[in-house]
Amino acid sequence: MWANYFMQQEEDGRMGVASGGGAGGTGPNVRGGKRRNPKISEGQEGKIKLAFFVAAVGVTLSVLGVGTEFWVELAQPKHLGNNHTCEMAHYGLWKGCLRTLWISDIDPERESCGPGELPGESNCTFFKFYTSGENAVIFKKTTDKSLSVAAGMLALISLTLMVMGAICIIMALSKGVMFFLKPASFCFIVSGVLVLISIIVFHQSVLALLASDHTIPLHHELSWSVNCVGCAGAIVIMAGIFFLLLALPYSPWEKCLPQHSSSDT
Repeated sequence: MWANYFMQQEEDGRMGVASGGGAGGTGPNVRGGKRRNPKISEGQEGKIKLAFFVAAVGVTLSVLGVGTEFWVELAQPKHLGNNHTCEMAHYGLWKGCLRTLWISDIDPERESCGPGELPGESNCTFFKFYTSGENAVIFKKTTDKSLSVAAGMLALISLTLMVMGAICIIMALSKGVMFFLKPASFCFIVSGVLVLISIIVFHQSVLALLASDHTIPLHHELSWSVNCVGCAGAIVIMAGIFFLLLALPYSPWEKCLPQHSSSDT
């Protein structure tokens, strides 16, 4: 479909030039011809590839963060029950894990159980509110299904937009036209904003979980998966802005610098 589209554009451009030449025109910018899409120069191609590499780093961090279950760690007090072991939990958008750690492995100055990287027994299960609609119970506390599902859906939509933006950039480089840079920049900027919003919604779901029951005191902290997703959102937004600047018909620096130099004189 896209190949036919570009072939049609080239044929229309040649017909416009031919008709303009017959009427006394001297170039492609004739009234009778259709305006062709601007081509990508070698310098612009290098900048696009650099921005695409930055966007690919953001997409990779997003996939890593969304797919792992280290968004938040919930830790019981270290000496709550058993004198030799303690329990903690960590979960993400799709799966949660309960871990039993040895107190002897924990830092003596730490009052809560953890961190999750310590060796111990682990029991991981997928959340059921995406399938049967059941809420999960963690240390007698119940998750907020609506907030958890909203965070997961925002993350999935964000990944989908990232893939669409990557496809637009690949088509722009393969066809050599600037047309696809604007939709790519839109996809990347919106996906970065959505993935950052998913972090906020997820944090609200954690606060709702902690407020559902006060029987067992828990210490909570956001983990490295959230750091990956947050960095990915910022990187993808920066890449989208870069693509938008490259898609402009003029250079913003050339517009600003002459005004600056004239004001100095």
